[in-house]
Amino acid sequence: MTWKNSNLRYGSISIALHWLIFILIAAAYSFILLREVFPKDSDPRETMKVLHFMLGLSVLLLVLPRIAMRFMGSVPAITPEPPAWQHSAARMTHLALYAFMVVMPLLGWLMLSAAGKPIPFYGLQLPALINEDKELAKFIKEIHETLGEIGYYLIGLHVLAALYHHFIQRDNSLLNMLPATLAIRLKLKQN
Repeated sequence: MTWKNSNLRYGSISIALHWLIFILIAAAYSFILLREVFPKDSDPRETMKVLHFMLGLSVLLLVLPRIAMRFMGSVPAITPEPPAWQHSAARMTHLALYAFMVVMPLLGWLMLSAAGKPIPFYGLQLPALINEDKELAKFIKEIHETLGEIGYYLIGLHVLAALYHHFIQRDNSLLNMLPATLAIRLKLKQN
């Protein structure tokens, strides 16, 4: 397998980044939900929030090369080719997902900055992006939480579309984004 995208399948870097970002997003959602198990201002609750922030910033760090990889090479062809409306829907969903992966971590960083809180990143303290403003922090938090809710639907739509393409359409769109050995095994089962 080549590291670069081709007409036949995604390259190894795109595949690795796709699945790593998926894991980071799932973990970020998990930690922010798990914080509710612990009392306010408790150490475990604060740890869950810190992990959420760091994982979100990790997504931001990794999505930038992911976007670059998307535009550096070609996008693999889907065989058999789906209708034009599905191509359009896929493009819009991918665009929304990329925007989500950039905007959400930036909003989190802005929210912590406006709240006057430290911005932890694996032992580093990142600089504040804006000056402290508690009211602005509350407003940004509302936007961040609303977009987080929308993220569930976007990710769910993406997963359902992949499964639909694989099991109903029986095309290669999911196989193109899986590691080669797994893709080969699934292709054999599909036939």
